[in-house]
Amino acid sequence: MQSSTYRAFEATGVHNLRLVERELVAPAPGHVRLRVETCGVCHTDVLAVEGLRPDPSKPVVPGHEVVGVIDAVGDGVTAWQPGERVGVGFLNGQCGECEPCRRGDFVNCRDQHQTGTTTDGGYAEVVYARASGLVRIPHGLSAVDAAPLLCAGLTTFMALQHGPARAGSLVAVQGIGGLGHLALQYARSLGYRVAAVARGKEKEAFARELGADEYINSSDTDPGVALSALGGASVIVATASSGASMNPLVGGLAPGGRLVVVGAAPDPLTVSTPDLIFGTRSIVGRLTGSSIENEDNLAFSLAHDIRPSVEVLPFSRALEGYERMLSGEARFRVVLDVTA
Repeated sequence: MQSSTYRAFEATGVHNLRLVERELVAPAPGHVRLRVETCGVCHTDVLAVEGLRPDPSKPVVPGHEVVGVIDAVGDGVTAWQPGERVGVGFLNGQCGECEPCRRGDFVNCRDQHQTGTTTDGGYAEVVYARASGLVRIPHGLSAVDAAPLLCAGLTTFMALQHGPARAGSLVAVQGIGGLGHLALQYARSLGYRVAAVARGKEKEAFARELGADEYINSSDTDPGVALSALGGASVIVATASSGASMNPLVGGLAPGGRLVVVGAAPDPLTVSTPDLIFGTRSIVGRLTGSSIENEDNLAFSLAHDIRPSVEVLPFSRALEGYERMLSGEARFRVVLDVTA
């Protein structure tokens, strides 16, 4: 007999995760209910856990790299059936009715919840999600590997997909962490000449193993000067959570090149206006992608054997997993196994 409750870790206040029992309810119209298998732990989870929300006293379940199996569908859901294995990313599903949606810009939907921040996420045995936000998980991709690809993977994949680089162009990835170690694999598989930018020498061998043709140690070299010496990068994907570390990168762009910022930093990014004007360079931000783009991402990852480097912890150790992510010691993504 199926239980009428499920376990979840609720975040309230600041750095307070509490294991609770919740009542199992039917999914709302247009939504589905998932039995969670895995959930990745992402730095964006700080929005929920550290109280960086309009009302931190309101409980919310963190986690937005969710893989699970549908066990119930709400009224009006016809494209999804119980038993299907699916994922849910940071964006919980577009409305399809606002102006951005009507123009095909689902990422910027004005009526879209953020999984694990404005609606409950995957630090739980059960998740509810809008059907429009679901991502089919291909056969051959494990739940552990798929979870980080739904956010960290998609974000870097889309940053490269929407850049001006052609096959064979120099593309740089700044930061070899949770995002960067996936960005290097995507850049290699997309046919670019790849430069990795990171602090210290200890990451060079790993960066080259992931696909880097060039390695720039930013602790003793100006990365902008080094990239210019290589001919300039068509695209630089900046993944480090530091605006100051991004500042010198603009000068390393080729004419018409683009700095794509995907790492959220507490300090500002500053740039010399001549560096933008001379060379017609640009700086853009990139926020994840739509659910169908995520299916493209997973299919590409499977075809090119792109996988995250993960540390797996049982669901009961969610707080420990979150704190390990926060410390920067995880190599490189923590994944909670809800089935363990």
